[in-house]
Amino acid sequence: MKEKIQIDKLQYERALLEKGYKYVAGVDEVGRGPLAGPVVCAAVIMPLGDGEIIDGVDDSKKLSEKKRVKLSAEIKERAICYSIFEVSEKEIDEINILQATRKGMKEALLKLEIAPDVVLTDGNMTLDIDFPQKSIVHGDALSYSIGAASIIAKVYRDNLMDEYAKIYPEYAFDKNKGYGTAVHVNAIKEKGLCPIHRKTFTKKF
Repeated sequence: MKEKIQIDKLQYERALLEKGYKYVAGVDEVGRGPLAGPVVCAAVIMPLGDGEIIDGVDDSKKLSEKKRVKLSAEIKERAICYSIFEVSEKEIDEINILQATRKGMKEALLKLEIAPDVVLTDGNMTLDIDFPQKSIVHGDALSYSIGAASIIAKVYRDNLMDEYAKIYPEYAFDKNKGYGTAVHVNAIKEKGLCPIHRKTFTKKF
């Protein structure tokens, strides 16, 4: 049986604390790929002392919905500060998804009650910010702070799409969260687009 390699999710944070940085912010986005709804970005500064770490924080996509919801509540409760920023489907159509993601991450960081000393971002995303920054590919799985941001962003966006499902039930947003499932695509073909669809993502339908 293959042994599971234990990833030290605090390696990046620890290295930064050793350099004298105090407030380390993790930032991540959820919803770059869907055909509908906003892209949601979250930034969070977590306490990093012994005994303050929340067990089970990981890339939000790897967790069950129940676990994510529980962890999101714990992260919000324990965070030094956190913020969430959404960029609408209309703005995604205007400026494109990459620029929308960059904007959302930047705005989420600027909304934090405490200015971070350094920022960890997921992917290879360089942001137009005045804080020192380090981007980490697969950061949501490798960094505790980015993982925490990914969880609160995912739970927030999922709840939002559940609400949209009540307004536009024919697209089953509560099930697909706006992603292009067969049911969703068929609904677009039959009924056309609704106001929260991204027009630049749905041209082929």
